[in-house]
Formats: sequence, structure tokens, C-alpha cells
Amino acid sequence: MTIEVSKKICMLGSFGVGKTSLVRRFVYNLFDEKYLSTIGVQVTQKKMPPVTLAKKSQAVAFKFILWDLAHIEKFNELIRNYFRGSNGALVVFDLSRSLSIQNPDVFLKPFKETNPDSKIIFIANKYDLVEAEGPVVEEFRQFAKSHQVPCFMTSAKSGDNVEKAFNKLAEMILEAE
Repeated sequence: MTIEVSKKICMLGSFGVGKTSLVRRFVYNLFDEKYLSTIGVQVTQKKMPPVTLAKKSQAVAFKFILWDLAHIEKFNELIRNYFRGSNGALVVFDLSRSLSIQNPDVFLKPFKETNPDSKIIFIANKYDLVEAEGPVVEEFRQFAKSHQVPCFMTSAKSGDNVEKAFNKLAEMILEAE
């Protein structure tokens, strides 16, 4: 018998980092070069194939309920309402714009305050646009290490490491239960 587990996940990050592109790649295996800014929130779902975890005696089918949030310039109560009940977050940065790493606390701090037990993964997107082991990649790895958060170098365009990042978040959430 398989248990189905549905969890709310927030996609956080500055404008243009690729949150929507990552969701589209993960859910539909699609990529579009055109940039369309998200307005408000867009909710998408994806059910994963069942897996058997060491801690559980039966298979678990993880269902992502992905909340792709528009860029947050100023935190307010409406944003906190979007965060409520989240089990995890994928915080997305753009490796081709190192400034996207500068101030994640605009959304990360209120997210953690609203959901202190939520699991978080950092995603450095647009890996296909930078030197594989260049300074910006190392800067991002050090940034993630300083926050004690797992990180993945991804490309929504090619699909590299997108599934791995989402699967790791699902694994972290399930292991915490």
C-alpha cells in the first residue's frame, strides 16, 4: 500500500532568477526563453512516483503543491499569508547575476519566522551561463554553507539538476516526519 503525502512548497527569489522556469521544467519538462514576470502567486502540482524510505515501512508518493511567488520587494502581511502552512522552500538565485545572492533575507527571514520547521534548499539557477567552477559558483557554495542549507547548481534551460533539487527537498521533508 502506498501513502500519498501532499506538501506546500514556496518558490522564493528575486525577479528574473528563474523560479517559474524551474517549476515549468520540473512539472511539464518545458522551457521557454521568453521572460514573463509572475504576478502574485501561481500554484502548480506534481505527484512523484512512490519511493520507499528507510524510516518508513511502506512506499510514499510525494505530491508537490508549488507556490511560485512573485518577487518580493517589501515584506507585508499578504506575503506572510502566502507563506503560511508551507513545508519547504526552494530559494532561487541567478548565477549570471551575482547580485541576486545579496539580500535573500527579504523573503527568507519572514519565511523562516512563519514556518520555523520548514526545510529549505538553495538553487543557483542558470548554471549553463557561467563557468562551471568559476568564482561566482564558489561564492554561491560558500553562501549556502554559511547558511547551512543544501544547494544545487541547476539549469532550467537544460534541466540539469532540477529533479535532484526537488527530490532532495521531498526527501528532507519526509525524513523530518
